[in-house]
Order: sequence, then C-alpha cells, then structure tokens
Amino acid sequence: MKESATIKMAQLARDLKAKGNDIISLSLGEPDFDTPEHIKEAAKQALDDGYTKYTPVPGLVELRQAIVTKFKRDNDLDFSANQIAVSNGAKQSIYNLAFTLLDEGDEAIVLAPYWVSYQAIIKLAGGVPVPVSAGIDKDFKVTAEQVRAAITPRTKFMIFSSPCNPTGSVYTREELEGIASVIAEHDHVMIISDEIYEYINFGEKHVSIGSIESVKDRTVTVNGFAKGFAMTGWRLGYIGGPLDIVKACSKLQSQVTSGANAFAQKAAAYALEADLKPTYEMRDEFERRRDIVIGLLKEVPGLKINHPKGAFYVFPDCSAYFGKSTGEIMINNSTEFCEYLLLHAHVATVSGTAFGADDCFRISYAASEKDLREAIRRIGEALGKLS
Repeated sequence: MKESATIKMAQLARDLKAKGNDIISLSLGEPDFDTPEHIKEAAKQALDDGYTKYTPVPGLVELRQAIVTKFKRDNDLDFSANQIAVSNGAKQSIYNLAFTLLDEGDEAIVLAPYWVSYQAIIKLAGGVPVPVSAGIDKDFKVTAEQVRAAITPRTKFMIFSSPCNPTGSVYTREELEGIASVIAEHDHVMIISDEIYEYINFGEKHVSIGSIESVKDRTVTVNGFAKGFAMTGWRLGYIGGPLDIVKACSKLQSQVTSGANAFAQKAAAYALEADLKPTYEMRDEFERRRDIVIGLLKEVPGLKINHPKGAFYVFPDCSAYFGKSTGEIMINNSTEFCEYLLLHAHVATVSGTAFGADDCFRISYAASEKDLREAIRRIGEALGKLS
C-alpha cells in the first residue's frame, strides 16, 4: 500500500518549510476557515453536560436522527435512524463499506479522476479497482455507457464523488439518471456516493443519486462534517443506506474503533439543525477564490483549465510541459512536474497520478487570496524557465 499522495506532499512541504523555505502549500483538501463558533460552543456545552463516555457504535441517537432529517431536507432521501451509521470520518465510512461488500477478487468500479484513497481501500479489502476515466475535455465526467462497459459478474459496487475531489466537477441530475439506469439493470451492483463536498456547490442544487427511484435501495450515501462545516479535525462521517449493509458496517466498526467521539457527535447534531449561514458564506468565498485562480491560471501558457462547479480544487492539464527541461531537470510526468514546482517555485500541489489522471495536477484553493495569487505567480515564473 502506498502512502496517501496528498498527505505525502503536505509532509514534504512541511519539511522544506522547517528548513527555512517559504513554502505555499496548496496540497491538502482542508478548509482554511475555523469551525463556526456556534458548533464549538455546542461541543463545550456537551463536555459540561458529561458527554465524555463511550457512544453506541452506530452513533448517538440524536445525531442519527439529525442526519435522517438532513437527508430528507437536503437530499430527498428517506431513512430511519437505524439506517444511519456514524464513523470516525467519511474515510472510515468508505473503508467499512469496502470491507463489508468486497470478497477477494471482487471488482469495484471507480469513476476517475478519483479521490486518492478509493483505490488503496479497495485493494486493502481484497478487491480489484476498475477505473473508468473521463478527461478534461469531458469535464472529467464519465458517461453511463462507459459504466455499462465496465460492469462484469464480479462487480460489487461503483464509487464516485460529486462534487468531485480532485476535479471539482459536479454531475447533473440528467447525468446521474443515465448512470442510475445502467446500474438498475444489474442487481448485483451497489452504488457508493461520496457527497462530502455537497455544501460546496456553486451551480444547480446538489443531486444525490440515491434519490433516483431505480437505485434508491441499492445506494449508500456517504457524507460528513469536514468540508462543509470546516470540521476536519473532529473526525466525523456517516452513511445512510440499506439496513443490512449499515448493520454490517457497524459490526465491523465495533471491532475496529467502536463509536465516534461523544461530545463531537453532540456538536455535529447541532450543526445540522442550526443555521447554515456560515457554511454558505464559506461556499461563497470558495467560489470567489475559484474565479480568481482560474483567471490567473489561464494566463500561464501551456496549462489547460476547465471550469469546476464545486469543491475547492482546480485540476489543470499540464501535459504540455512533459518533455520540457531546464537543461538540468527533465519533466516526464505529473509527479515530476509537481516536484519541480515544489523545489523551484516553493509551491506544494499534488500529482494527478494519485488521482488516476497523470496528465493533470491538483491545486487546492483552500488558502488565502494573497497566497493563491503569489503561488500562481511563482508557478508561472518557474514554468517559464522550461523549454
């Protein structure tokens, strides 16, 4: 198993910074905002109220009920509280699902570009990842016919994120309905829909594929609090799905980590029920930064940019620089491209190889406008030295 590429690049940036280099890190998928004050106050109150003990493995009843309400309110998904399982982050939720659904040699379709951990988790569970890719000319969105061609008798599930990490692409209702119609033809295939970036959506209202009638009983929706509520360090994720699968995930979790943090769960329940104004203010700021970053990147010769409609990433195609050199350094792929930017522009990004798209690299714009402007200036200057 390889180390997470995003975490590896973030550590390299920290190491260089510790040696006195002025590094601008645009590698981690972490909001640069603090958790909203009302959520922190709710956690403090929960501590004062004695929420310091073990919790039920699937989560506190009040949090699961708040998630039920949220799913109905925001996603048109109907669950009961026993169809919800809370975990230590959405990543653990996906881990639980992979180990629950996959036997040795089973296949999992992964819509690419994909989040770095999907492949590693599937392999850990003994499964075989089957990437299905779409490039920048297709806005990085896979078609229903591509999904159809990838399904075999060994396929157990399809997994994807929308809004997508790393591309920021958002699947429309029409696109999701097309994919759902294909999955509906195959009773042995589940859908895992990773919607952790749901609230960071700049276009039409977010659509959950699980709300589509033909696949509602075969979809597990994954979400959490890290992105939309700036609660990355709180480590809380959750799933809603078929009862047998949710119960199996809880059984697995009972032997691995047990229930998630008690007072964090109380605060999370409050977050879902409270005013979402701070969340939408963060979304609006991310959209403003996206427009700044895209405008600046378009001025850098050789980079190909699409127009992401969600999350807080851009995923430029940098393949025009493959084969170029400074005379001492030759760039052959996106990994070497990102290493060059780190060492010579002092800007940390992440290679597209980790996301199943070697022609591209990921920039996180969860950073200040000042840092974003300076980082892209440095990138342009460093790339100007290649020929």
